[in-house]
Amino acid sequence: MNARDAFPSYKSRYLPAMTPAQIGALPDREWAPVILPTGAIEQHGPHLPVSVDAFLGQVWLSLALSRLPSGASCYVAPPISIGKSNEHTGYSGTLIVSKATLRELVLCVARQVKSWGFGSLAILNTHGGNISVLRYTQREVKETFGLRVRFLNGYERLGLSEQEGTYGFHAGELETSLMLAAAPNLVQMKLASREYPASLSDPGELRPEAAPATFSWATKDISRSGVMGDATAASAEKGRQWLENGATRIAGQILEFCKEGLRHGK
Repeated sequence: MNARDAFPSYKSRYLPAMTPAQIGALPDREWAPVILPTGAIEQHGPHLPVSVDAFLGQVWLSLALSRLPSGASCYVAPPISIGKSNEHTGYSGTLIVSKATLRELVLCVARQVKSWGFGSLAILNTHGGNISVLRYTQREVKETFGLRVRFLNGYERLGLSEQEGTYGFHAGELETSLMLAAAPNLVQMKLASREYPASLSDPGELRPEAAPATFSWATKDISRSGVMGDATAASAEKGRQWLENGATRIAGQILEFCKEGLRHGK
């Protein structure tokens, strides 16, 4: 094994690959954001590996950083790969941290980033179960440490049917397509399934995700397979398009955050 393979493709931006002296000598710490990937290790149906969320964060980060123009400086913290995944309790392979632990992990990174002289933190989150915790922790980071904080997001749901866009929120067409494009050897399409927790024709406005009125749910209460969506509709072609679009979007968000940092520093 080549030692270089132990680090991501963006080794020159990866803080754990640097010595303390190298970090201390970075000339752009005041405005260059540190990117913190947050994901999860949890069940994604019988056809996908449990690393989907954490893995896709790294894929998107690698693609996005390669798209940055010269002068768009940023650095990457070690990822928080285990998330708040208690909705998937009872499935082999699912790892869970509490909301308090996730909050403390983010605060610990933010505290050290500030002590190293950085002024900005960008969170690239690829797990829906983390969102509520990260939102209130974002405000705490800003108020406690004075860091500028923003979220990066590569997901888009364009091209999905209305049913899939509404109720296909886990291990369905989108995530399966992304994995077919990024790591087809990890996908077992013969085990892919189609299962929704509800239908668009059902009465009422209450929904499990992305609606004005939502309810708390556990996977075992709304899915037999662990899939919420249509994984059988996935394709590598769709996944490549979604990956490319997402990487371009993330790169644009990083670039804008850099520009804001430069303006803020003046």
